[in-house]
Amino acid sequence: MELDFEKPVRDIREEIAQLEARRRKGDSAASARIAALRRKMRGEIARIYSSLTPWETVQVARHPGRPTIADYAHKACDEFIELHGDRCDGDDPAILGGFARIGETRFMLIGHRKGGESVEQSIAFNFGMANPEGFRKALRLMKLAAKFGTPVVTLVDTPGAYPGQTAEEHGIAEAIGRNLMEMFTIETPILTIVTGEGGSGGALGIAVGDRVLMLEHAVYSVISPEGCASILWRDGAKAPEAAQALKITSKDLLALKVIDGVVPEPAGAAHSAPDEMIATMRETIPENLKLLSGTSTGRLLDARYRKYAALGRY
Repeated sequence: MELDFEKPVRDIREEIAQLEARRRKGDSAASARIAALRRKMRGEIARIYSSLTPWETVQVARHPGRPTIADYAHKACDEFIELHGDRCDGDDPAILGGFARIGETRFMLIGHRKGGESVEQSIAFNFGMANPEGFRKALRLMKLAAKFGTPVVTLVDTPGAYPGQTAEEHGIAEAIGRNLMEMFTIETPILTIVTGEGGSGGALGIAVGDRVLMLEHAVYSVISPEGCASILWRDGAKAPEAAQALKITSKDLLALKVIDGVVPEPAGAAHSAPDEMIATMRETIPENLKLLSGTSTGRLLDARYRKYAALGRY
């Protein structure tokens, strides 16, 4: 799937494909033209992605071709053992979690599972919108990690918590609130990375971290642009204006000190080179966990509290 603003790149790709066919038929002049077009395409990609609007960034963050937590768990990690259930009501497939290892670095990996490979898969995982069972499972795994002195890595990619009737009946607000409260007391380092769309309380329920990072073209917001537009203007079509006002991009949030760093994406964003993005994450996770290692539990919890208490402009 190519986005509307990527049309200039798509046109160049189509021209390259036509020239490739001619080259296979023996057209010797096609090779030089292909090389020139590839250079032009790289320049066009750099131009487009260096000047994305916030609304265009939202579209990139939601692209179904971006790597998911399943990709990071099974391709970036050398080992991943999935754990199931909240030991209370059920096992929410929208949250994936388990013990993981990259090289010598061991950690508990937890994150939203959107699906994306097919509509059926996305429906099965509820598009990454967790029910109360998912947040309770996440908290159980964090406490299990702390018991074994293992750091926690959470990957955020969700439009929000599931807003359905069953979620309300099972206590979605209480589940998110409890996670927010108890994550401040988890006695092990917590690294949070927003990999795609970090939406509302559904994101925050696993995002109280000692270090919070965002992928370059991810977004992180208290509400979706469409939701904000429908509240402020009663018009969802004003989502681009809402995205601009919400300051949801990694660049804006780094300047506001809501996040601690930005993870660079490949040229053309993560969906254009998922294997390259996975390789970057394989390096990013151990590097940032190393920054948190060696800190005493008391100092870790104190710094975590102060980090969030300092947020906000008045």
